[in-house]
Amino acid sequence: MEIMNREKRTLLLAAPRGFCAGVDRAIQIVERALEKYGAPVYVRHEIVHNRFVVENLEKKGAVFVDELADVPKGVPVIFSAHGVAKSVPEEAESRAMFYIDATCPLVSKVHREAERHERDNHEIILIGHRGHPEVIGTMGQLAEGQITLVETADEARAFVQKQSDKGLAYLTQTTLSVDETREIVDILKERFPDIQAPRKEDICYATTNRQAAVKILADRCDGMLVIGAPNSSNSMRLVEVAEKAGCAKVELVQRATDIPWNCLKDARTIGITAGASAPETLVEEVVSAFSERYDVTVEEIVTNQEQVVFKMPKILETEAAE
Repeated sequence: MEIMNREKRTLLLAAPRGFCAGVDRAIQIVERALEKYGAPVYVRHEIVHNRFVVENLEKKGAVFVDELADVPKGVPVIFSAHGVAKSVPEEAESRAMFYIDATCPLVSKVHREAERHERDNHEIILIGHRGHPEVIGTMGQLAEGQITLVETADEARAFVQKQSDKGLAYLTQTTLSVDETREIVDILKERFPDIQAPRKEDICYATTNRQAAVKILADRCDGMLVIGAPNSSNSMRLVEVAEKAGCAKVELVQRATDIPWNCLKDARTIGITAGASAPETLVEEVVSAFSERYDVTVEEIVTNQEQVVFKMPKILETEAAE
């Protein structure tokens, strides 16, 4: 590639960024299943929302399908990290399929909370985005109509409790904007002072940490790139957080070929972060692309240290060779 100029640019890399423990676990589940059982291994929906990750797993022998009906008999099938409605494993069992659940443990926690609230005779509100796989999976833990979805502050203000003889509780999608969710929760608490909150915050540690890091970067840069997929909730929330924090130019890119050079031509300090389903390889690719065009200084801004690791499913804990 021809070098356009050697102007100076400073790249500020957010830390933490990229893969969270749930995403890392889900990808490892597919890779270990391929090692243990051989190709093909089928996966219902994208294991995580990142085409680069999905395409790499396809090269290794993973086959991604929309529904269980698309899975041939006798091959393993894996459920994605976003979680599934209870009807999905029930269907797999009715078809005598061998399945492995790669649902993030923090999403599974929300599923168990929904069940607990039903046992405790609570009417349940789920704060989340319509149509997102995680929301579909969480609402599908209970019978239809048992959970009411609230997506916005206006919907929180308009919510009407269906059964006054029940208590009220709320859950949240794990990848929401911390600030926007807080606004919705505050409205619900003001309207329903006795509403039950999650015992432990539902928005996951990785979402919270990445949004906090972006806020700090936004004060120091005049342009920012969020590496992630447009269907990745946590990546889109990073874009929104950066914009609300005052960064003048914020762009979502899936990889280096998507960098909007004209948009960033006047930006001298560019922040770079990555959604929880984007691998570090894509960050390195973006940094390299800048280095080809500019005299680059790279600085990592560490705002938190993450050491969370989730266990693998027991069936995959043994070595593939066994």
